[in-house]
Amino acid sequence: MKRIVSLAATATLLGVLVAGGLTAAASSAASGLPTLTLATNGKTITVGGALQSGAVNVVSTVTKEAQGNPALIRLDPGVSVAQVKAAVKGHGGDFNYLGPYGALVFSTSVNKGASSSYQTLLEPGNYVALDLTGNGKAPQTLFTVAQAAHPASLPSPQATVQSIEFGFRGPSTLHDGELVRFENSGFLVHMIVAAGVKNAKTAAKVTSLLKAGKDNQAGNLSTSGLTFDNGLSPGQLQQQVLTAPPGIYVLACFMNTQDGREHTQLGMERTIRIVK
Repeated sequence: MKRIVSLAATATLLGVLVAGGLTAAASSAASGLPTLTLATNGKTITVGGALQSGAVNVVSTVTKEAQGNPALIRLDPGVSVAQVKAAVKGHGGDFNYLGPYGALVFSTSVNKGASSSYQTLLEPGNYVALDLTGNGKAPQTLFTVAQAAHPASLPSPQATVQSIEFGFRGPSTLHDGELVRFENSGFLVHMIVAAGVKNAKTAAKVTSLLKAGKDNQAGNLSTSGLTFDNGLSPGQLQQQVLTAPPGIYVLACFMNTQDGREHTQLGMERTIRIVK
């Protein structure tokens, strides 16, 4: 059964999150920023590099497992991982219940043997790194981000794609080689993933199928997939220099509403083009 979503929004956090799999994720190295590394093998996740506040380049690598879904959750002062787990798991895996305890500040998907590179902002405080592909036993590591004496600033993006309730804002054409910011500007947790399609006519079909809740049929029309962010709390962002194959893509958010409908069923699709 072919899926075009990389993070199952109906799953629960810190131990029972389930991941499907997009086939590709654009990535590129960022220059001039401190680098934080995430390495996962399906059983453990290791954090290294610069553990300091401000702008950082997050480089994720995956070994052994077919696909990893590295993520970072910032814990509010005095909050434990157990509190976060109880809050989200106790509400059917709804990430929005993370709000009073912290924030999902980074997430992506990486295929075995590959790596990804994103820029983001980290506040000082306690964090938990997870590999959400854990399928009931998500590996996790606690670490602390120290206050930097001179925090780095994020480079200004050349384009910004925003997720909101219930849609996307931003340019309809993105260019390979430009720095693109992916930002949750809504009040709910959203993801920005994309399904590659053959042409505009197919994009319209995929959009209609997703709105009708027919994800599998939509997936069968997809030729490839991209993860721009695998889920972010409100106000969070990550950005990258785009290196995706040129073509037509349908942006989508598969997070769930309280009544069980995916955000795609409420109109969170948008057709874009990626060109050289």
